[in-house]
Amino acid sequence: MRTETTNATVEISEPLILQPEKTREVERERIPEWKEQITVRGLVVSAVLGGLFCIITHKLNLTVGIIPSLNVGAGLLGFFLIKSWTGFCSKLGFSVQPFTRQENTVIQTCVVACYGLAFSGGFGSYLIAMDDRTYKLIGADYPGNRAEDVKNPGLWWMIGFLFVVSFLGLFSLVPLRKVMVMDYKLTYPSGTATAMLINSFHTTTGAELAGNQVTCLGKYLSISLVWSCFKWFFSGIGDSCGFDNFPTLGLALFKNTFYFDFSPTYVGCGLICPHIVNCSVLLGAIVSWGILWPYISQHAGDWYPADLGSNDFKGLYGYKVFIAISIILGDGLYNLVKIIAITVRELCNKSTKEKNLPIINEVSDDESSELLMEQRKRDELFLKDRIPSWVAVSGYVGLAAISTATIPTIFPPLKWYLVLCSYLFAPALAFCNSYGTGLTDWSLASTYGKIGLFIIASLVGRDGGVIAGLAACGVMMAIVSTAADLMQDFKTGYLTLSSAKAMFVSQLIGTAMGCVIAPLTFWLFWTAFDVGSPDGPYKAPYAVIFREMAILGIEGFSELPKHCLALCCGFFVAALVVNLLRDVTPTKVSQFIPIPMAMAVPFYIGAYFAIDMFVGTVILFVWERINRKNAEDYAGAVASGLICGDGIWTIPSAILSIFKVNPPICMYFGPSSSS
Repeated sequence: MRTETTNATVEISEPLILQPEKTREVERERIPEWKEQITVRGLVVSAVLGGLFCIITHKLNLTVGIIPSLNVGAGLLGFFLIKSWTGFCSKLGFSVQPFTRQENTVIQTCVVACYGLAFSGGFGSYLIAMDDRTYKLIGADYPGNRAEDVKNPGLWWMIGFLFVVSFLGLFSLVPLRKVMVMDYKLTYPSGTATAMLINSFHTTTGAELAGNQVTCLGKYLSISLVWSCFKWFFSGIGDSCGFDNFPTLGLALFKNTFYFDFSPTYVGCGLICPHIVNCSVLLGAIVSWGILWPYISQHAGDWYPADLGSNDFKGLYGYKVFIAISIILGDGLYNLVKIIAITVRELCNKSTKEKNLPIINEVSDDESSELLMEQRKRDELFLKDRIPSWVAVSGYVGLAAISTATIPTIFPPLKWYLVLCSYLFAPALAFCNSYGTGLTDWSLASTYGKIGLFIIASLVGRDGGVIAGLAACGVMMAIVSTAADLMQDFKTGYLTLSSAKAMFVSQLIGTAMGCVIAPLTFWLFWTAFDVGSPDGPYKAPYAVIFREMAILGIEGFSELPKHCLALCCGFFVAALVVNLLRDVTPTKVSQFIPIPMAMAVPFYIGAYFAIDMFVGTVILFVWERINRKNAEDYAGAVASGLICGDGIWTIPSAILSIFKVNPPICMYFGPSSSS
């Protein structure tokens, strides 16, 4: 999954991918050569969906920072568009190439690689943390925040930066694909779930369900699109009008950001994310905006000056940012150490490997021979089109050399030898992240990036340490994130009988698409909206957090308001303790223990999106109680439709904003005046 806050361990038995009654059908299926699996129509659909998913990712990045896994949505929409196209051409009398599960998998891989760069490219975090607006938000007089450490977004340098850093992760782990997928049999739950969906689309037994899922997605996409358009007419000018500021729980709670803002995107996120994630987000909102911030506000004039602005780090704003940072770092550090420990233990103790790693369940009845034959066929096809190790090694070394020479020209404070050192350690970290993702579905890309940020910022010091640290964060995030994505897609390809070479090539193509599409779609937001404004819809909350992290790396904690450091330490330790409790308690207890990183998000952003996500999880909970099978089949389609419809509306709304066309009505709520 894309984000660190929406993951949950999922245990999936691989024989479910292809049931025995389907194996004879698969035996008759002709497996296309790897070049045939990559088609022109597939690449066109991948580019269209990549652009759409980049827009969705940017919107989430610039608002709340929680990005659900869109892998299943990519597979579903890819199926929908190709099937619609082939059906249309057939009605016109044209001969069309059959649509295979392998082509569907290639499309999904391209889309995931493309929109993945909208996340790891840092458009809502480290890149935008360098800009002038973030510098001014923190304050010119803030120690360590220098005007020289500013680099505003530029379309061409962002494209160039992504091209020189985004491909290294793909080459870093290619030689280990057999070890990760076949020998260790890592589950990669999101990749496995996507493979199950694609396989169901392309079998006779799953055709009816696939058609119903596509219809469901189209229905809710249309509803979401129409609703988002309707909301626009009442949103006026500024950030105080419309349904996005509807005091659904009363004006008193509205002042503390507790309200339902009728967002299809966040409701869709609530339908996709596990219940514990949504409940953790709501609990974090209650702890912060319901208890902690009102309590600290009562000490204005004592703990901090009472006349400070709402965005001054020496006031309440400082508590919000740094406590959120401490929780995120505590959660990330714990899981990083945990995953590294698991990796080392499993590699050093081969005797326990089969017990502790997810494995294919064996069956003891008459079906076992068919399942074994199907597994052998998957193994044979996965190993058929080999990617030579020398290609991976030479590709990594060559790209690292180009990147080492190029990055210092884009970010002068980040010297070439620091970049080179990053690339020497990156493959080991990429392995840890990919291994952990395979075990837990939990990618810690941003945590590895933060570690690189702190180390490089402290090494460079005050003279350029902020820019150097943020750029180093981007280098590390790009490598470990794309490596985990590639291995997850290898798992999907393995289970859908797709060529490993086709998977690798499609990942390269998708990454190349993302290097262009992700900056272009971000530029749409940057030119059309007031990105980074604390009073606008696209606050880019993590920009300030990441810049503050870099400043902390070079300055220390001396300038924090009263008791802020003590509170940060307390919440950091609390995050460690909560994670420990989640691991040591029985499953029947740990499933109700909140996730600290999910709790941290509303500390800084607000409680409104937590209400939306909780509405989504309540809908799913009730749905599961009424008809669990129906919920399992269609919840993903409903969620994808809601998120995609709202994302599509972003394009016309951005175009209207560029041409200075404002909504005609401002719907505003206030207290009734006494007569």
